[in-house]
Amino acid sequence: QVQLVESGGGLVQAGGSLRLSCAASGRTFNSYNMGWFRQAPGKDREFVAIISWSGGWIYYADSVKGRFTISRDNAKNTVYLQMNSLKPEDTAVYYCAATSRGNYDYTAVDKYSGWGQGAQVTVSS
Repeated sequence: QVQLVESGGGLVQAGGSLRLSCAASGRTFNSYNMGWFRQAPGKDREFVAIISWSGGWIYYADSVKGRFTISRDNAKNTVYLQMNSLKPEDTAVYYCAATSRGNYDYTAVDKYSGWGQGAQVTVSS
């Protein structure tokens, strides 16, 4: 089981950038595909991006494609989310989580585990 801690959230103006980090404990980090999700007030948690265990494939939600970049460093047990051209509608608590290599339903929240406490991202207009 992997345990995750997000960091790097904050307040930024529209058009700005932030980089989120997600540090994992345990020696099995590179056994998992890693995802980022977000949850805005009053809304369901939604898929943002996923990166495979090797970094060999990546998928993004249409709403962030071209603006966000997911990456990972297995030597540091860390996954990142670089967020550029931020919009007010990106305001949410951002979470990272782990999913097994065999899971192809990568947008499903219930297919992930090890959820961290989340990082608040607020984008002002």
